[in-house]
Amino acid sequence: MYVFLFTTIIIELIMNYKGFILFLLFISTTAINLSAQTVSGTVRVQRHDGSVESMPYASVYWMEGKIALESDDKGRFSFDRKRSDTVSLIATFVGHTRDTVILKKGDSKADFLIKEGAELAAARVVHRQQGNYISKVNPVKTEVITAAGLCKMACCNLAESFENSASVTVGYSDAITGARQIRLLGLSGIYMQMLDENRPVMRGISSPFGLSYVPGQWLESIQIAKGPSSVINGVEAITGQINLEHRKPTTEEPLFLNLFLSNTLRTEANIVSSLQLNNKWSTVTLAHFSTDPSNHDGNHDGFRDEPQTLQFNLSNRWLYMAENGMQIRFGFKALSDDRVAGETAYKKGMTRTYDVWGSNIKNQGVNSYFKIGVPLSPGNKQNIAAVIDYSYHTLNSFFGVKDYDAKQNSLFGNLIFQNEIDESNKYSLGVSAHYDNYDEHLRDQYFSDLITIAGNIQNLYPGRVEKAVGAYGEYTYTQGEKISVVAGMRLDYNNYHGWLPAPRVNLKYAFDEKLIFRALGGRGFRSANVIPDNLGILSTGRKIEIGTNLDIEDAWTYGANLTGYFPLGKEDASLSFDYFRTDFNKQVIVDQEYDLSKISIYNLDGRSYTNTYQIDFNVEPLERLSLLTTFRYTDSKVTLKNQGVVEKPLTSRYKGVFNVQYATRMNKWTFDVTAQLNGPSRLPSFYEGGGYSPVYAMFYAQITKKFRDLDIYVGGENLSNYKQKHAILNADNPYSVGFNSTVIWGPLMGIKFYAGLRYTIFK
Repeated sequence: MYVFLFTTIIIELIMNYKGFILFLLFISTTAINLSAQTVSGTVRVQRHDGSVESMPYASVYWMEGKIALESDDKGRFSFDRKRSDTVSLIATFVGHTRDTVILKKGDSKADFLIKEGAELAAARVVHRQQGNYISKVNPVKTEVITAAGLCKMACCNLAESFENSASVTVGYSDAITGARQIRLLGLSGIYMQMLDENRPVMRGISSPFGLSYVPGQWLESIQIAKGPSSVINGVEAITGQINLEHRKPTTEEPLFLNLFLSNTLRTEANIVSSLQLNNKWSTVTLAHFSTDPSNHDGNHDGFRDEPQTLQFNLSNRWLYMAENGMQIRFGFKALSDDRVAGETAYKKGMTRTYDVWGSNIKNQGVNSYFKIGVPLSPGNKQNIAAVIDYSYHTLNSFFGVKDYDAKQNSLFGNLIFQNEIDESNKYSLGVSAHYDNYDEHLRDQYFSDLITIAGNIQNLYPGRVEKAVGAYGEYTYTQGEKISVVAGMRLDYNNYHGWLPAPRVNLKYAFDEKLIFRALGGRGFRSANVIPDNLGILSTGRKIEIGTNLDIEDAWTYGANLTGYFPLGKEDASLSFDYFRTDFNKQVIVDQEYDLSKISIYNLDGRSYTNTYQIDFNVEPLERLSLLTTFRYTDSKVTLKNQGVVEKPLTSRYKGVFNVQYATRMNKWTFDVTAQLNGPSRLPSFYEGGGYSPVYAMFYAQITKKFRDLDIYVGGENLSNYKQKHAILNADNPYSVGFNSTVIWGPLMGIKFYAGLRYTIFK
């Protein structure tokens, strides 16, 4: 089996010179063998019957370092002891005794044994958590936005959770629908894989508004990994993966309540309840309600700046932990979202006429999943896991005289076998499958010289049934926190596009505990979902012309990162440098400049690439005062018909972020200020003669007052009140070929003020 697997990898890599370079990188680095000042260990639990097993998700506190850790699903943990002579550790878990281990200089192992069912005195451990940090352990450069980071601003939903990150840029896809899009490595979010606790989500029809369906207060953390990353979750990651960690069933919070109100009358409520029913069963229920009732038109163009919305969300997640270490997780999520957009004169339910341009978008969906992990050996060194995920989503909408109705049924399955040969070597083998049934109906009515073309185009894009089956293998070599190499290969067969080989390599090498180098490379594929990927094109007066036999999108991404830690201020400061490049072999192009009467969608014929450079600096100069500065530069080019290789339109050349946070003692008061500098974007030729958008700044601020179980916060967004002028072209004549709402480079809404509260009952 191993010979066949590695032979397959070598043949595929040698056939592609980029893959061959990655393979040489892997071989050369695995030979390095240096020591690291790393503490590692396990937390085990003794049951009432005397049996002993690993304890997943136990809390481990390092007293001298003033940090809190959590053991993984196998009860393991590790951290850098920072040359400390003495390391005092405490391991705890709710409803269990605690265990203490003290390590002397030179000791690197800490094994804990906690006992089940003891009555413990109530205690709450309070520590100050970083809002954003770069993971030291992960071989892929991973930026982590913690729960504290999600509280720096209101973070009503996932789309608003990246304002302190230069890695991810968030903006509107158009000026009508309110759909938010994110960019990673200078490319649209469609090239990034979204994961919900390592399950692929926000695919297909649900993707245009998917970011707004994840309330920020439902999340425990967000991990942003640049590059293709692991092969385990499929081939669709090209620019990176964003993994969402929700509030856990094991969290000792029977009730969490968040209320929010802004000056635009946006109203939001989130309720979360985590309950531990016994030592085996726990569950968390999450509920969300939000509405934007105001008919706001701040730029006086006759169109709503944001749609009027009404959204409901409900989720329930369960966790079962058996005495033998087996874990079962399952749950569901249901949502309903209704949006009314267009001219302020349009009201929901009005008869559609040429007198008023209106839009109504209705999304409904349900998702359910089942995950099981079974240990096959003592200490869980061998285990097998299975994941099954099902999604059903409907989108019913119209945009003026264009209609788009779609239904999606998707099923994902993944079977994984993991084997830990020893502390340094492990591998994963698995098979996975995707089934996507898209039933789409586009009724395209367009204009020419203000006269409606006779005869509408029915079922212009009728959907498809796409199936893919793949097998993969991934080998991991680690040496403490010094070296980590992850080399993977997967081969999928797609019923439309044939065989899809995707090799990937990730390397981490720590010169010492203060200087870490990472490099990666890999290949990714994705099938274009033309209308959902570009929903804003329906808010134009142009004809939509979709080419035949569109290719699967195929790209290589590779890059490197160097992160250094050095003594400055109260804690170690960090400085990080990135370079990433994405090269497309195949890409689906949406071109609005080739023919001004059409939106032309065709296969790439030429080059398409993006280079991104980024620098991040974190420092805590004084106790409880933290500063974050980050800057990203993007060079993005694409080949367009009749233009050749040009700068990609509406892609910001650079972005800078500066965040400062100060907290008083015991975090009773917290003050956050964020400033953004947004660089110019190339404007398409039909937008005010082309050229570049202006450079502009945005400012955010928030003050939080903390009581025992209650946080009250007030804040403001876009405090400079900067807004894009002429967001909608020909707004005074929406039933014309020149009507266009897709050229968005800046904010649509002006200054916002808000207030809210977060109330928590601890167990």
